[in-house]
Amino acid sequence: MSLFPPIGAGYGCIMSNQRTGGRILVDALVAQGCDRIFCVPGESYLAVLDALHDTPEIELVVARQEGGVGFMAEADGAMTGRPGIAFVTRGPGATNASIGVHVAMQDSTPMILFIGDVARGDRDREAFQEIDFTAMFSPIAKWASRIDDAERIPEYVARAYAVAMSGRPGPVVLALPEDMLTDLVGAVDRPRVEPPQQAVGAETMAQVKALLAEAKDPVAIIGGAGWNGKAARDFASAAEAIGLPVAVAFRRQDAIPNDCAVYAGNLGYGPSPALVRRVKEADLLLVVGPRLGEATTDGYTLVTPNHPGQKLIHVHPDPAELGHVYRADLAVCAGMAAFAAALGGMVRDDAGSGDIRFTTGKDAHVEWLAWSTPTPGSATLDLGACVTAMREALPADSIICNGAGNFSGWWHRFWRYAGPVSQLAPTAGAMGYGLPAGVAAAMRAPERQVVVLAGDGCFLMNGQELATAVRYGLKLLVLVIDNGSYGTIRMHQERRYPSRISGTDLVNPDFAALARAYGAWAETVTETAAFAPALARAQEQPGVALLHLKTDIEQIGPGITVSALRGR
Repeated sequence: MSLFPPIGAGYGCIMSNQRTGGRILVDALVAQGCDRIFCVPGESYLAVLDALHDTPEIELVVARQEGGVGFMAEADGAMTGRPGIAFVTRGPGATNASIGVHVAMQDSTPMILFIGDVARGDRDREAFQEIDFTAMFSPIAKWASRIDDAERIPEYVARAYAVAMSGRPGPVVLALPEDMLTDLVGAVDRPRVEPPQQAVGAETMAQVKALLAEAKDPVAIIGGAGWNGKAARDFASAAEAIGLPVAVAFRRQDAIPNDCAVYAGNLGYGPSPALVRRVKEADLLLVVGPRLGEATTDGYTLVTPNHPGQKLIHVHPDPAELGHVYRADLAVCAGMAAFAAALGGMVRDDAGSGDIRFTTGKDAHVEWLAWSTPTPGSATLDLGACVTAMREALPADSIICNGAGNFSGWWHRFWRYAGPVSQLAPTAGAMGYGLPAGVAAAMRAPERQVVVLAGDGCFLMNGQELATAVRYGLKLLVLVIDNGSYGTIRMHQERRYPSRISGTDLVNPDFAALARAYGAWAETVTETAAFAPALARAQEQPGVALLHLKTDIEQIGPGITVSALRGR
């Protein structure tokens, strides 16, 4: 007779038979709806791997480095709205994975990192690969803890899901002593956890309406976490109805579809000067979702914490964020879907009287259309023209995944994002994110086109995950933009220390040959005219296709050249 119950049996009731800690943990994840785990295996959680062997409900995705695992889990959480799940081993595994935790925290993404740990009896002896994970991760996670009692695993897992999804979403880290995972105990399973719903009251919306009615030149800034298709449609419809310009926070360009008639473009690095002017001159800012962090506000200068001469309505799902940095004239604790629906209802109720109407929204959209339309450049391989060719050839709902670097500026400026979720890009500015995120996106949405963008420096931080993409038969388009430099740092270097190049030059491999060695299809592109035909051939491939775009460092960003920087 088996000691273990059928997978998925007995949720919400006391189990009469006993299970190992590893089995209890996997059952708890199944109960929470987990269908995919990203990992690099380790001896410290062999009991979990053993339980997963008999758990067809969960797909185990084995990556090649824990940094990739962390990014994959973070991207999966961004795609689904429920925590992406990662498993790594202690010591080096955990330190490698910490980059994904940091991104999840700064990007407000639900994620849970499980770390196999030393046995309970070996703690505090500097055992093999021992780290105090609670101390290490507490500053960069919403909650970090360890499970010492196997009977409490369902409690910890349910709490981890609740913490990761509630308020401002974020990462949770749980350490798993290896001997705890082999304990044979009884445990009470817990049912699926759902995030709490935060309604918006009529009195609050009356205050929102009053402030909008008083405004002459308002601007909305949206972003943060929690945007889904319905929230995006509700907010876009309401903004269009009243003519309210809608800007988006840094790397949150998919919060609403960019074809919205009042979409005004993105803030952050390289925004439209016309949009910057609009935000500065606005008498009311309706900020829905963003924390108004350093990148979005250009170092807290575009919108200052006290914003003199401007009123601020700040809508955020976490009460701890409201008033944390910015003084708000009206602070609204609500989720994106609830507030967008309430705004839509307010606008519909007001349709007859027309108390709230602005003409600036369409003007702002026209300005953005001009800003986001590439003009022919002199570069041998013109990235603006490449984006135009991609817009013509790829589906509108393509998912664009990129890490950090100046290369991303062409797509941030010229690509048209279709709405949630079509942009996976770390607001934390982490390099190496694009390819692991693309792996997660291609697995989560195999019916959609997934595009990975990476600079030459960015790509080699996680290029090994090409092996993961090929192993799982993913259809993935990868563009490596190679200018032989850490381009963003070179740009700053030229601004502050012109012509004194130090530490930013790179010597690169043949990226197309490297991709073929992994089993992908690949070509190298050096001229603008060759890009569209190469893109067409890449689209015909059934699996991973990589285009190695060799560019000149002179064109260091959209509209920015090294010569011009030195000339200043």
